Amino acid sequence: MNTDITRLLAALMLSAALVVPAAAQTATDAPAADAAANTEAAPAEDNDDEEEAPADDAPVYEAGGQFDYGFSGILARQNRTDLAPLTLSSGQPVAGAEYKLKSGGYYRITIQADGTQELSLSGGDFFRAIWVNEVVINDIEIRPLGLHSIEFDAAGEARISFVAMLPGRFTLSIPGSSGDTMQAVFHIQ
Repeated sequence: MNTDITRLLAALMLSAALVVPAAAQTATDAPAADAAANTEAAPAEDNDDEEEAPADDAPVYEAGGQFDYGFSGILARQNRTDLAPLTLSSGQPVAGAEYKLKSGGYYRITIQADGTQELSLSGGDFFRAIWVNEVVINDIEIRPLGLHSIEFDAAGEARISFVAMLPGRFTLSIPGSSGDTMQAVFHIQ
């Protein structure tokens, strides 16, 4: 049942991400639609002398956005920002400082465990606020639908590349811990 809820939330986030551009396009189409409605409402004059404009002169809506990512798109290596790594070690802080991310930004973070204790990082809210591109463990690339936590039974390293989606304050924390140093705080703007 927990998997069904996760899939449902992932589908809702994806549909919300798809609705925003459509709503923005509808907003820019509205003045053109109003102008077209006004010309249709006015009585049409029969002018045989006027020629219709060729189809090449028809208005075109270009998807010129705020960012110019080039041919490779947002997931190109040059668009990625590497974040300071998270560390999992007995009695040591997880992160040195809070992370400030921008919604729509492409990031990669490394999680390093020294094997002093079996530890995990959990943060369902954080993982639902991002789109996970891949998780790399021992040069094995995993492209998951979603995550809830990552656990290290021994020393190792995992890299997560993701796109920040939902603005807010989110945490990744060691389950059962209560200290501020046992969590990583992410502010997505």
